Amino acid sequence: MPKQVNTKQKIVEAAIDLIAKYGYRGASVRKIAAEVGIRESAIYNHFKNKEEILKQIIAEIFVTPFEFKDVEEKAKRGKSFLREFVVAYKLIAFDKKKEKLFRVLMIELFQNRVLRESFIQEFHQKDIQQISKAFFIMMQEGLIRSGDPMFMAQEFLAPLFYIRLQISLLRIDAESTSSIATHFEKHVDFFWESIAV
Repeated sequence: MPKQVNTKQKIVEAAIDLIAKYGYRGASVRKIAAEVGIRESAIYNHFKNKEEILKQIIAEIFVTPFEFKDVEEKAKRGKSFLREFVVAYKLIAFDKKKEKLFRVLMIELFQNRVLRESFIQEFHQKDIQQISKAFFIMMQEGLIRSGDPMFMAQEFLAPLFYIRLQISLLRIDAESTSSIATHFEKHVDFFWESIAV
């Protein structure tokens, strides 16, 4: 990896760590530089300003491991499609880097309008709309009862977000997450029972 790219990534990773601990305002350029082991002015060789670093972090926050490609076909598998989505969601919930990004999201969501707008757009576009499309297809296939697919998608996703929040809160206090490790799969089973024909 070229030195410049490596330094740029180190800056982003240091910023993620510091923002996850102190928030965006508390993670000064000076602290980020010290964490990386470079002069403060060297950061500007890689980023125009601190906001550019945050934009890079925001882009990483919204990278999703689940591929919605061919959702029309995948949705016809019903419960197994939901389980596949939840497994991908669970993997990011227990990933240490993604957890730091989630903390950044939680800390900055109420402080940063750009992040709020990105969250609403990305969460709505990539997850709720795609899952609602899948529920609509399942209804057409006769796999689930008829209803409002958008509402179903929100009801399906909200507990996943809450479980992910629980994991982060437990980890902050160095508590075990084993008691909720199976909640993702249990959620799929419980939810499917409530909508299946």
